[in-house]
This record gives sequence, C-alpha cells and structure tokens, in this order.
Amino acid sequence: MRCEEVLTITGLSRSLYTLMKNSEFPLSIKLSERSVAWRRGDIQNWISNKIDSNN
Repeated sequence: MRCEEVLTITGLSRSLYTLMKNSEFPLSIKLSERSVAWRRGDIQNWISNKIDSNN
C-alpha cells in the first residue's frame, strides 16, 4: 500500500513516521530511492490490534 492509502485507511497523518520510529506502527518497505510502501496485511493487523486493545 502506498502512503496516501495508508493515511486514508488508518486516519493518521504523517505522524505515522514518528510511530514507525517508536516501533508503534509497521515499518515501510523501500521500493526505490524515493518510494516506500506497506504490506496490506501489516496494516490490517495493526488496525485489528488497535480495535482489540480498545475493547
């Protein structure tokens, strides 16, 4: 998933980079020198864990 899709699905802002740095969000995968993406499953698991921790 590219950044804009991750931001839309999670409702986060670019603060996700701070969360990644603090090991609170899945790490991105470098596709090229100026391009990154995230695994869809990693993002879905992160969302599921957030839901579970709030219940």
